[in-house]
Amino acid sequence: MASASRVRVGTLIPLAKDNAGSSNGSVSTIPIFEGSNVVGRNHLVVADKRISRKHLSLQTSADGSIEVVVEGPNPIIVRSKGQRRKVCAQEKAKITHNDILELIPGDYFVKYVDMGDEHKSSVQMESCSIKKGKRHSEEDTAAVKRNRQIMEDEALARTLQETFTEENTTVSGMTSGQKIIQLDSAGSSGKNSEKMHSVGPLKDMLPLTFRLMRVQGLPSWTSTSSVTIQDVIQGEVLLAVLSNYMVDMDWLLSACPSLRKVPHVLVLHGQDGASVELMKKLKPANWILHKPPLPISFGTHHSKAMLLIYPRGIRIIVHTANLIHVDWSYKSQGLWMQDFPWKNTKDLNRKTPFENDLVDYLSALKWPEFRVNLPEVGDVNINAAFFRKFDYSNSMVRLIGSVPGYHVGPNIRKWGHMKLRNVLEECMFDRQFCKSPLIYQFSSLGSLDEKWMSEFACSLSAGKSDDGSQLGIGKPLIVWPTVEDVRCSIEGYAAGSCIPSPQKNVEKDFLKKYWSRWKADHVGRCRAMPHIKTFTRYNGQNIAWFLLTSSNLSKAAWGALQKNNTQLMIRSYELGVLFLPQTLQSVPQFSCTEKNSSRRDGLALGKTINTKLVTLCWKGDEEKEPSTKTIRLPVPYQLPPQPYGTEDVPWSWDRRYTKKDVYGSVWPRHG
Repeated sequence: MASASRVRVGTLIPLAKDNAGSSNGSVSTIPIFEGSNVVGRNHLVVADKRISRKHLSLQTSADGSIEVVVEGPNPIIVRSKGQRRKVCAQEKAKITHNDILELIPGDYFVKYVDMGDEHKSSVQMESCSIKKGKRHSEEDTAAVKRNRQIMEDEALARTLQETFTEENTTVSGMTSGQKIIQLDSAGSSGKNSEKMHSVGPLKDMLPLTFRLMRVQGLPSWTSTSSVTIQDVIQGEVLLAVLSNYMVDMDWLLSACPSLRKVPHVLVLHGQDGASVELMKKLKPANWILHKPPLPISFGTHHSKAMLLIYPRGIRIIVHTANLIHVDWSYKSQGLWMQDFPWKNTKDLNRKTPFENDLVDYLSALKWPEFRVNLPEVGDVNINAAFFRKFDYSNSMVRLIGSVPGYHVGPNIRKWGHMKLRNVLEECMFDRQFCKSPLIYQFSSLGSLDEKWMSEFACSLSAGKSDDGSQLGIGKPLIVWPTVEDVRCSIEGYAAGSCIPSPQKNVEKDFLKKYWSRWKADHVGRCRAMPHIKTFTRYNGQNIAWFLLTSSNLSKAAWGALQKNNTQLMIRSYELGVLFLPQTLQSVPQFSCTEKNSSRRDGLALGKTINTKLVTLCWKGDEEKEPSTKTIRLPVPYQLPPQPYGTEDVPWSWDRRYTKKDVYGSVWPRHG
């Protein structure tokens, strides 16, 4: 029955946080009609995956009450006559005039007003309070977003102001405006907090080397030099290859509507079953879906990357986020991005290690070739070899990929941790990195044993010092959120669903010596749980090398040596970028989207520049080393990491936690 012909009995009116607690999003006014009604994600101004498309069903009753059934997996809160009741999946509750619903405990408050009293309702309107109507206009939507951000920033500012009372000074040597901030793991002030500071804009030698992704609901300073998906996919894209594990077509097309205008899009994914059918249903007609072959069971396509073809060249992005709302909004994530021009005719046969790495990896994906017509290029087959048409000589990274299979002979050193070992063995590092620590930071832990951990550490410890000696095995440390970190995160326990490691993997005795805290005060992400995956070798604030990757710590992702080390078995597709302190040519910078950027003519020669990798907190003197370019990488966790305390418990997602999170929920949420 069309809503126009139905009798309206009442309205769910959104409430501002001053009326009913805090809220990180806005809900449109929802009319309630006689009979059946559905409340879901489409009633939100900003999408939130915690709200299902059919979150609640409401059935009107003859006595004027409304029966509410929770259809989605997440519970709601019903506040009626001074009582607060939690209603879980498939449970029912009744609401009457003036009752309040929390669509997610602690979030998205709406008040039911029946028609008899609706005209008398005087819910006070303030900034980001009740928004009348259905918000069809873009102006209303923008206002809601602005007001929501203002409220969040003001709330955080009030909290931080308390910590500034005695600490409102600038750090020695810092630029104006960079303040000391004291935050504990939950993001609030505390006596034992460390003094941290925000950072100014990064001055990279090359455009957009490594960035953190923006997180919603954090103070504005945390967004310095961070990026959104709109910053990545922009300009006149002629062809896009999007590689990922999970792809939410609905969210992707709403987050990047410009993708609808791209003539050719290839999506490489790791999904199956109903998820694939939904992707087929929602994708534009010109998009091609492909799931790379899996020759070994229990593997997946997990690589996260984008290849964007422009009239002037190619933009390559390697990142850590699934193409879903929650990954790009609430998690600590990272990406590397760089633009490369088309090769000149005379350089078509000139190849670089980066190019060979890329083409080898793309060849393994075995996507169905298709032919396109590109302006000024003509008809071309889109296959792995096509990507040799670009000049990658200015790349400052190496690609480290994993491809499922049993790899033998020369191929054993082309993939997984053996590829990383192979590249590092060719490098020379400062002697300060001899036997220096290794950091493993990731979001899912496989079933490991001490033998494999030693094998993995050998690969990550490869390389020579500048005096010719081997660097030697470094002590590994695992950066991993505690239960308390997850409980106090901006998502509460819900964040733990994206840290999917079972208790049997996490609580092995031999792992206890590795555990280190997730502390990210200096980038303001203590409460944004990590989905980013990084591996590095460091000494103090100096970095020998840094790997940003899709690979978690598992044999499936990195591979395991077998048959007396003559065979490497890998189960999953993975991709990462390795930053090295290498010597580069000083050449003009190039951008696919900026017409005034300099185009490189082949391998343009210039002054050689030595690079040095450091963290954001590095306090050295660049003027003393004029021949060395210092590149500050936004490593999102504290170095050196802080070991677990006696009370710290590593997060595992299949344990029961009864201490309520910031939204008043326990884990698991039901069952």
